[in-house]
Amino acid sequence: MVLEKIKKENDIKKLSEEELKILASEIREFLIEKISVTGGHLASNLGVIELTMALHLSMDFPKDKLIWDVGHQSYTHKILTGRKEGFDELRKYGGMSGFPKRKESDCDCFDTGHSSTSISAGLGLASAREITGEDYKVVSVIGDGALTGGMAFEALNNAARLKTNFIIVLNDNNMSISENVGGLSTYLSGFRTADAYLDLKTGVMNSLNKIPVYGDKMVERIRRTKSGIKQLLIPGMLFEDMGIIYLGPVDGGDMKGIMKLMREASNIDGPVMIHVLTHKGAGYEPAERHPARFHGTEPFEIETGLPKTPRVKANYTDIFSTVMRKLGDRDEKVVAITAAMTDGTGLKRFHNMFPERFFDVGIAEEHAVTFAAGLAAAGLKPIFAVYSSFLQRAYDQILHDVCIQNLPVVFAIDRAGLVGSDGETHQGIFDLSYLSSIPNMTIMAPKNKWELSDMIKYAVSFGGPIAVRYPRGEAYDGLKEFRSPISLGKSEWIYRESGIVLFALGSMVKVAEQVREAVKKAGYSCSLINARFAKPLDEETLRQVVKNHKLIVTMEENVKNGGFGEHITSFYNECGSKIQIWNVAIPDEYVEHGNVAILCKEVGIDSESITAGILERMR
Repeated sequence: MVLEKIKKENDIKKLSEEELKILASEIREFLIEKISVTGGHLASNLGVIELTMALHLSMDFPKDKLIWDVGHQSYTHKILTGRKEGFDELRKYGGMSGFPKRKESDCDCFDTGHSSTSISAGLGLASAREITGEDYKVVSVIGDGALTGGMAFEALNNAARLKTNFIIVLNDNNMSISENVGGLSTYLSGFRTADAYLDLKTGVMNSLNKIPVYGDKMVERIRRTKSGIKQLLIPGMLFEDMGIIYLGPVDGGDMKGIMKLMREASNIDGPVMIHVLTHKGAGYEPAERHPARFHGTEPFEIETGLPKTPRVKANYTDIFSTVMRKLGDRDEKVVAITAAMTDGTGLKRFHNMFPERFFDVGIAEEHAVTFAAGLAAAGLKPIFAVYSSFLQRAYDQILHDVCIQNLPVVFAIDRAGLVGSDGETHQGIFDLSYLSSIPNMTIMAPKNKWELSDMIKYAVSFGGPIAVRYPRGEAYDGLKEFRSPISLGKSEWIYRESGIVLFALGSMVKVAEQVREAVKKAGYSCSLINARFAKPLDEETLRQVVKNHKLIVTMEENVKNGGFGEHITSFYNECGSKIQIWNVAIPDEYVEHGNVAILCKEVGIDSESITAGILERMR
């Protein structure tokens, strides 16, 4: 196998042209085989195999710097830098990350995980290179989906002033996670479909090259002048008008073509963009047909592409999807917003049924929030469905554009808490802290699938900024008998006893049930309260529990700093209460990738750890 010859970075340069073709095929087979077992990001990685190989053939690692936007498409890069053996433990606890990690390899020069960041990071590296007087290439790879993010354009605007070489590779596959939308997508589609331009360009260049002596000079002049063929046939040239030299487009499977443009780009003093047309899922038919499903996939059967363990029970996203469809039927003022995550957030059915009330704004969470504020100001009822980790990007817009005006925007926060295999950049463990710091914000979290449905309905009729956070994965269907009406800031007694009281929020109610059972077996009486609201706190219930309880245990799937538990502790401190309080939460640290159950135990929010902590405090 040719793949066996790749032991470390730059080994690819020792291969013959024929071996390179074989290597591309073997990497494709390797990724399909490994990801079918471990799960991971498949479609995006299959689309950039040849592109990655061409970059490695054109660069010298780890001296040169390659920054992957988002980073989930870096699997081939990891293989080519000697990390092939790590794929058996890909995204497992203690194993190899699914994203670039500086601590993992010197060939990973920048940690990524969120979108639209690579140009900014690359510009920083290129500028630092000039200050330090070093000599290395800087290449930032960014997808056309990531280019819909405003941060990317801020970086492009800044990059135009650069007087030294900086290469931007536009990985254009017409996809982000869901299908790309918006003006930029339409603009880039013009490149893909401009056959007349491509044919004429090729024809003219070929004809000129045949002219003795002067032909080559004429071709070079055309390439160098800004008023070249592409300017004549594609007016505007967005990137060149911004001061970025544009090269391409080139087929993403054409390694020679990409390397040729890399050589040209390396000779330019200033920022230059190479436009590469790739195909998500290339070489594996199920991923080509369903690129969104294979963006981040669970283990699957290679022959069919179907999951190895079909999902039996609905997850929280499914419940949200059903509620949204029903709300869309009942209320014509309900509108839905996503940031390039139609499938991931469960809005596909709403989109299909109410297309005129559905908005995919691209990878632009900041814009999504202020856009929602505008909709709300005009009398509509916007629901912004977003992953917890990605909502962090819009903190200022939540505070400034929604909450100061007290506008009725609903934040449906999916993937709240520990999400597992994607690691530090995707864990949704900060939203309670940053949202609860904002005046006028109300925050809820459901204990089970029925309460999620009730909370979304309540939120839509609430009349002010409100967030509903819910976890990734199977929706809990226990405690069905406890379904009292939701009232602002009011918690729900599940079991009313004395001694110990578990004050649990959202996903931690299920864990609290297990803890209560264990504590009672140990001989202690124990109450359980479903907090429902992280803000405002149920102050009336908090005052009640001190009368017949010695220990209050707050439980949340969020960092401790600024979280639900700390706010309760602050409340009791201000009241002068002497009740013993233990805040069960995630420590002040980033949580790496791994199975969620393992991570919960590692950070001490699993039932066994909590039970042990309670019994120790009661002795």
